This record gives sequence, structure tokens and C-alpha cells, in this order.
Amino acid sequence: MAKRTPPEVLAKETVAQSRLFSIEALDLRFSNGEHRTYERMKPRGRNAVMMVPVTAQGDILLVREYAAGTERYELGFPKGLIDPGETPEQAADRELKEEIGFGTRKLTPLKEVILAPSYFSSKMTLFIAEDLYSEQLEGDEPEPLEVIRWPLAQAEELLTHLDFCEARSITALLLALRSLAA
Repeated sequence: MAKRTPPEVLAKETVAQSRLFSIEALDLRFSNGEHRTYERMKPRGRNAVMMVPVTAQGDILLVREYAAGTERYELGFPKGLIDPGETPEQAADRELKEEIGFGTRKLTPLKEVILAPSYFSSKMTLFIAEDLYSEQLEGDEPEPLEVIRWPLAQAEELLTHLDFCEARSITALLLALRSLAA
């Protein structure tokens, strides 16, 4: 397959702004002469991490936290933004301490994913976190997160659990199961 030339960016304009998000319009000219305007979340240069923590007892640790988008509590893996100056590994260890009260001595990278590349540029690095030890850091959550222990041997049952529906958590689980089975 021949490599395509990316479209030429003719103009960029912020068309909406909130406290958390900026929406940017991109006017593009494709190599075949077609013009289109696309809207996307303006890149902020902050990526994120998500970890599948595995205990020595053979459990995975999940968190139940309120999700404003669905207006309900959702079950998923610990996650968070990478702070300026942090590596993804440092952010993963910090987020584990903030969200579930454990640090990790062994991080295995699984994959870097993008939620919806047509609209977002931010990447999330998925990890397996093993060799956990107890350490709590204060996080930025508005309420304490509920930590759920789930037997690794029954992890596939999460796929049918009503509260476990975030695509990134499902992806992390499936990649972790494949990696741990190898």
C-alpha cells in the first residue's frame, strides 16, 4: 500500500473553550484537492497511564469511582495524567499510591492507546503492575475510591459486569491476560 501524504493544515482556530477543554477547528486540504473542516479536542500535551495491578495473592485491583460522563459509579483500573517532568513509569507508580494505596516494583508496559484518534491526540500507556507494596499518597479525587479485589482466575467475568464498560479498562484487561498467560 502506498504511503499517503497527510493533508495540509490551512488554518487552526479555537471554536469553544471551557475550564477543562478547548475545541479546535482544523481546515484541511487533502492531496486530492478536497477541503474539509474537522473539529477536535485541542492537544494539551498531557498523556496518561492506566495500570492493571496484580497482587501476590492472585487478585487484580480495580477502583469504583464516579464518572460524570455516565452519571454513575464505574468499575475500572487505576489511571491518571502524567505530570510535567514525570515518565509514564513514575506516573503509574504515583497514581497507584494515590488511588489504591500501593506502589509497584515491577511495571510491564502493554501498549500505548489513543481513545478516539479522530478527536483526541492524548495517549495512554497501559501497564501491568506487580510486586506491590503498601504506600499511600494523597490524591486529587473528591471522595475516597472504593478498591475492589477481583480474582485473576475469574478476570474474564469482568467483561460481562455491568459496571466494567470503559473501553480502555477492557483493552488493558485483555492485554494483561494475554501477557500474563505467555
